[in-house]
Amino acid sequence: MARAHIKRDDMVIAIGGADATANKTGKVLQVFPARRSAIVQGMHLIKKHMRKSQDNPQGAIVEKESPVALSNLMLFCPRCKKGVKSRVERKAGQKAQRQCRACGHAFD
Repeated sequence: MARAHIKRDDMVIAIGGADATANKTGKVLQVFPARRSAIVQGMHLIKKHMRKSQDNPQGAIVEKESPVALSNLMLFCPRCKKGVKSRVERKAGQKAQRQCRACGHAFD
């Protein structure tokens, strides 16, 4: 299984696709490393037609997030205010930590 550079609850920015032109950012809700994609809050919205049920007796058209390719996402650094690459800093006796390459901000 492939290892993803993005984890759940990270803030990301779109660098490819329709969301990239709008400079959309969002929080990662779920990551699928095997499919190399992630679901991001407020990004890549699709319209799903819902069947009539007790919850919606008329039926409904609901907007929901669909998976986005990890190659179209980049970690968003709150200090740099832009998408950044990350590096893994390993110190003796501590857990490995992801950091911004530009400013050194810790993501974990």
